[in-house]
Amino acid sequence: MFGFSTSKAPEFPPNSQWLNSDLQISLSKLKGHVVVLDFWTYCCINCMHTLPTLARLEKQYSEKPVVFVGVHSGKFFTEQEPKNIQSAISRYEIEHPVVVDQKMQIWQSYGVQAWPTIIILDPSGNVIYHQSGEARYEEISDTIDVLLETNQRKGTLAKEHFKIHKKTTSSQNSISFPGKISISKSGKIALSDSNHNRILVLDSSGNILHKIGSGAAGLADGSFVSAKFFRPQGIVWDEEVLFVADTENHALRKIDFSELNVVTLAGNGRQGPWRSYGGKGIETELCSPWDIAIKNGLVYIAMAGNHQIWTYDVQSEMVLPFAGTGQENIIDGPAKSAQLAQPSGLYLYGDYLYFVDSEVSAVRRIDLTNNQVQTIVGRGLFEFGHEDGHVDDSLFQHPLGLCVTKDSIFVADTYNSSIRVIDLQSMQVYTLIGKTLTGTVCLPQTTSCDILGLYEPSDVKIHDGKLYIADTNNHLIRVFDLQSNVLETMEIN
Repeated sequence: MFGFSTSKAPEFPPNSQWLNSDLQISLSKLKGHVVVLDFWTYCCINCMHTLPTLARLEKQYSEKPVVFVGVHSGKFFTEQEPKNIQSAISRYEIEHPVVVDQKMQIWQSYGVQAWPTIIILDPSGNVIYHQSGEARYEEISDTIDVLLETNQRKGTLAKEHFKIHKKTTSSQNSISFPGKISISKSGKIALSDSNHNRILVLDSSGNILHKIGSGAAGLADGSFVSAKFFRPQGIVWDEEVLFVADTENHALRKIDFSELNVVTLAGNGRQGPWRSYGGKGIETELCSPWDIAIKNGLVYIAMAGNHQIWTYDVQSEMVLPFAGTGQENIIDGPAKSAQLAQPSGLYLYGDYLYFVDSEVSAVRRIDLTNNQVQTIVGRGLFEFGHEDGHVDDSLFQHPLGLCVTKDSIFVADTYNSSIRVIDLQSMQVYTLIGKTLTGTVCLPQTTSCDILGLYEPSDVKIHDGKLYIADTNNHLIRVFDLQSNVLETMEIN
């Protein structure tokens, strides 16, 4: 939905908390400027898709009286905490100020109904443009141009541009927002070092065996040193090959350790449309691939951006929709007619493809013998929390990763900052590692409560009796011994 209208914009609530700025901002201070408001919540894939458009516009109008403001109206409980919003700002390298919309006050005052929504104010503080859905560059740019030209003639543009000084924090972490983990049969640990735009391969002691990617964001094939990724997420071993879900390049990549090079298999760097029928890999645009799994030459792709799971056939090089209609919901049944909601983690075990459906806080699976989608736990888009018990009664909060054994499903319950377990015999859910309010965690069967808690972990994998955890917002890899119940931090050398 979008439209053009004229109504007075409501002022930001007094004493609002501002992030990414050293100033308390009000609309009265922005008089004479075109103001672009982005209503977002950091879980939302469509909000993520909007950020590159906003960054392009910010650069385009950097010398003009145009101000961009993020209004963070959080969906999940975790998304309402300023510390967590600041972490998302850092992760997505957002340059503009963000106001924390406590209790959705600003959202309601502007009549917003969906994430994301773009609202543009003229230099007199009137709402001129209101658009729900992913940002449309041409419409926004044209609207800004008309407002600048009209108000230039009227003499109502600010003579001095409002300067916002971003608060900067430097990070010295050896890894930055690690996304996913894959462990080879021989025990080599592959890790997507997402915000360093590279893939690392480690031994079991944390020694770096390979660095793949120059570190610069981009889409480039070539040697391990020259290849480029853009915030990659999912990775999976297949003998001496690593497949990579290169998320913000909207591409599927292959790392060949015999050739020591990187090639692109599907996608071309452009975000694919919501509805796509697939095609030849390199000619087909993908949409935020978030995780991958492989079996018998078929790569399964969690296509978070259009709420589907796709496949890539290594032999035919065809990439095609496999499960989900593209509608965002939680509906079981035949794969082609089932509905998914931002699938973000995959794991193959036996005849099942298990996946976490993050926006419905669900753990689901596809029976590959008959292509039927089944929900194990999860209820809907706005039913979430942290409740253990039978799967019919338990709640998760935006899980992003999982792994499976004969008896258990281990889940990275991301927004609960926990590792949860689903017992496949009793169908009971329990919390194995859970964060407390103090930022520490009490470990099972111990009295120790002074261990650094997990902070929005995005993945968990099992190998030789240990869980390897991508502790994303702590910028760490954690290792949990299932026998001793000891949680340690892997030192990356």
